[in-house]
Amino acid sequence: MRPLRYSINITLDGCCHHEAGLPPDDESMRYWTTEMERADALLFGRVTYEMMESAWRRPSTGGWPDWMGEREIAFAEAIDRAEKHVVSSTLGGVDWNAELVRDDLAHAVQRLKQEPGEGLFVGGVTLPLALAELGLIDEYAFLVQPVIAGHGPTLLAGLRERIQLELVERREFRSGAVALHYRPARATA
Repeated sequence: MRPLRYSINITLDGCCHHEAGLPPDDESMRYWTTEMERADALLFGRVTYEMMESAWRRPSTGGWPDWMGEREIAFAEAIDRAEKHVVSSTLGGVDWNAELVRDDLAHAVQRLKQEPGEGLFVGGVTLPLALAELGLIDEYAFLVQPVIAGHGPTLLAGLRERIQLELVERREFRSGAVALHYRPARATA
């Protein structure tokens, strides 16, 4: 069974708005490109899908925009070619190598996890909360930014029950950001 990984940038005070942290540098872009490449498929809610598509989909001209450097192109190519599953009851359709997920969320995600492969990536705010509540997230990967945002959406806000995690990897970046990878702790009898 392939694991479902929730990966997101967060600030020290738990804000997970995509513009709240530090501007991306070479090291963080390599990190996020590797996260994209570790996944066989991406799982997004409508808002995250639309945001990612507007920023990272290859233009119809075939070339990448002039503002993209080598590091952005590597990330864009990884996300552009990835298989995507979009959870939405409001979208009429999707493309960009994507399919809509409309049926029972738990059943649909269990089906995706049972497919062969290295892993599923989920990002965003609302969908990961629902997946955490269902106990479907197998790994949490946070790139903690050395910033206190003071406002904005916070990580897993509204979670009904505590999830105990165990640290499996920690990596410090030159910028002061820290990548933390956790798995749900195994229950001890």
